[in-house]
Amino acid sequence: MTNPIEPKTLSFDDTAIAFKHQTNKELKESFWLFKAISNNVLVNIGPFMTKFAMAIKLPITKIIKKTIFKQFCGGETIADCTSTINKLAKEGVGTILDYSIEGEEEESVFEHTAMEIIDTIKKAVEMPQAIPFCVFKVTGIARFELIRKINNKEELNKLENFEWQKALSRLENIAKTAFELQKPLMIDAEESWIQDAIDNLALGLMRQYNKEKAIIFNTYQLYRHDKLASLITDLTLGQAEGFILGAKLVRGAYMEKERKRALEMDYNSPIQADKASTDRDYNLATSFCLDNLKDVNFVAGTHNQYSCETLIEKMEFKSIENNHSNIYFSQLLGMSDNLSFNLSNANYNVAKYVPYGPVKAVLPYLFRRAEENTAIAGQMGRELKLISSEIKRRKI
Repeated sequence: MTNPIEPKTLSFDDTAIAFKHQTNKELKESFWLFKAISNNVLVNIGPFMTKFAMAIKLPITKIIKKTIFKQFCGGETIADCTSTINKLAKEGVGTILDYSIEGEEEESVFEHTAMEIIDTIKKAVEMPQAIPFCVFKVTGIARFELIRKINNKEELNKLENFEWQKALSRLENIAKTAFELQKPLMIDAEESWIQDAIDNLALGLMRQYNKEKAIIFNTYQLYRHDKLASLITDLTLGQAEGFILGAKLVRGAYMEKERKRALEMDYNSPIQADKASTDRDYNLATSFCLDNLKDVNFVAGTHNQYSCETLIEKMEFKSIENNHSNIYFSQLLGMSDNLSFNLSNANYNVAKYVPYGPVKAVLPYLFRRAEENTAIAGQMGRELKLISSEIKRRKI
């Protein structure tokens, strides 16, 4: 058993550790980028201005690639990401390669994306310590509207049924590859009106592949008021049926969209009434997983310092070693480095999401990151304060 580091020696305000991986130049670039992102006006008009600039052939892609893309993405290809993977690994932080293509409709694109996901699994096998997980979205390999129909149990026509069978074949190929190569694979959560279908697919794959260890992980968005109950139900199911639950716990990524749709279509919003309720359920979820650690492997995907501290305290109370193989912390590349690198320095398991893909194709992901940042109360202020502190400490 690894001796746990005393709480007093783990400080999330230790900027020397948090930004050790960044050069002076990179640190200053991060400061100005976060400064720009903190401007709500800039973030709100960003998607429109980008489309306009591309339409009139301004070199906006080059600008994006050197700024927001550089901060939040590993590159345009898996090979491009290698330097980022090695940079993180040097500080004990793992990489979760995320091929971040969204909103596609064509079968050829779905086939390409499926092969790309399999390539990330193979890359992870080449670098087992540096890449502890792989990840994908079901909408990356299947049409959104088709999944919606499956979710609502609507009857498919002959062509749609054929299309769905091809999507299931892609899904099975990805999961089977992960199982054969013994590489954990996370399925990202999506909008509530397709999530039941995704949950059912994930549970089916867990039944098949998680009998001896957690290979397939489903994602639970705790800003939904029903997801703590789902987590408890799924773990209980795993205990009864003999499979290990793989769970990634997050707060959520589609709050505004979810609330707007619920209002427009006149149904009860699936989103928690307030942030306090989300925080409560998130911390209850991590606690529940700790209480059932022999039956679940979980990833605490959070940028919330209090949730990290709460989980650490509970681990210490239960005398669970810092680097227990069933527990990972996770944050996004380019954000909350004070959490990721200080956790890693204290011997906790940590991995960063490292999105990649062609700049134009990754734009929806990038703008969502910017919008997410402005929506998190105090997040930008905290990022800027930490970076400023390190700039002053380095006297640059």
